Amino acid sequence: MLEYLDSLSLEELKSFSGIGRVKAIQIKAVVELAKRFSKDFNLDKLKIKSPKDVFDILVTEYICKKQEILKIVILNKQNKVILIHTIAIGSTDKIDVGIKECLSEPIKNMANAIILVHNHPSGSLKPSAQDINFTKKIQEYSKIFSIELLDHIIIANNNYVSLKELGYF
Repeated sequence: MLEYLDSLSLEELKSFSGIGRVKAIQIKAVVELAKRFSKDFNLDKLKIKSPKDVFDILVTEYICKKQEILKIVILNKQNKVILIHTIAIGSTDKIDVGIKECLSEPIKNMANAIILVHNHPSGSLKPSAQDINFTKKIQEYSKIFSIELLDHIIIANNNYVSLKELGYF
């Protein structure tokens, strides 16, 4: 139910009997609070051990999204999460983003490692040629700053795939 309410726009909520503009805004606010409270982890203590750990943390942020969203998980030397940062929001089937936008936050936060994460609203878990090429570029440029690219994870249909596990880099 929460996912359904999150996917509705204010106009769609107002189309229900008895829900006006103020009530629709309140519903959206409650949904956002519920999503935030549902996260049962503290970033300060969260350690990434596998791609599934990243999936478990971020899957709710991709539910019902109609656009591709690229996030970066910034990690310290012990693979503990320093920050999860949204880099870009694209269209339904692609994101245009540069190396500078991807690496600025990890550099600023003195990251030791990073993990790229994005969704495929189409539902396909198959990495595109653009996904693979972008991953290789980020890996190449992050090495210059002594930042290791640990993985690039694609989330779709409540599932995920790891480009590292697939052997793309």
